[in-house]
Amino acid sequence: MVSEKVTIKNPTGLHLRPAGLFCKTAMQYESKVTIEKKSKTEDITANAKSVLSVLGACIKSGDIITIVCEGEDEEAALSEMIRIVEDGLGE
Repeated sequence: MVSEKVTIKNPTGLHLRPAGLFCKTAMQYESKVTIEKKSKTEDITANAKSVLSVLGACIKSGDIITIVCEGEDEEAALSEMIRIVEDGLGE
């Protein structure tokens, strides 16, 4: 299992279009990919391969999330997931 924290740079956060790109990228890998976000009242975990799960996490611009990858291609998956977030998710 590998993980890394990253800050959401997209001005609108992970709304429908960026969430779709994020999930489409996650689905390219065999590994289980999840997003963890800590808020003031609760800790949220979302399945990065499910658009509804990602949208339900209500991730906004400036939020710090942890991307967790677990499986055969976890290193490659984590690297690519971080790259697309740092690139701004197609802002």
